[in-house]
Amino acid sequence: MARDPRTARMGWRLLARVQGPAPVLGSQLGDAQDYHRHRYQQGVPEGIRDLPPGVALPLESNLAFMNGVSFTKGCYLGQELTARTHHTGVVRKRLFPVRLSGDLPACGLAPGTPVLTASGQVAGKYRAGQGHVGLALLRAELIHGPLHVGTSERGRVALTASVPDWWPGAAK
Repeated sequence: MARDPRTARMGWRLLARVQGPAPVLGSQLGDAQDYHRHRYQQGVPEGIRDLPPGVALPLESNLAFMNGVSFTKGCYLGQELTARTHHTGVVRKRLFPVRLSGDLPACGLAPGTPVLTASGQVAGKYRAGQGHVGLALLRAELIHGPLHVGTSERGRVALTASVPDWWPGAAK
């Protein structure tokens, strides 16, 4: 058993081959949907749905907040851009946890669906989610205004972005 290294909000990890009651006294077994819902609510990306190869940038994906980027060790793809962006202190877009309000299409929202402001300006893109929670790559200066996504079935679905409380203060 080990504490999740990404953020204390993700709790502890336990890998076990146990079927039946919870393997740790006082704990309860959940399922994968519970885990992913919690992860999305905390703004923690994971895997290629949330971090598509060749598209997701480490700093925009908040990986520096989750011990996922080293600024002392070299030799990784995109190292120069990541280090330069980090040292300028300006990250214009970030992966934010989002809550959707209203009727969603039966198949959910497609990754890459544009997120729009009330005036129709593109604020970013929906990345992935489950039900009414998910992640969206958004321009940080636009997250506090009313946002929505358009759907062919239902018209508009309101989207509310939040800043996780575990992020460092400078990023909020």
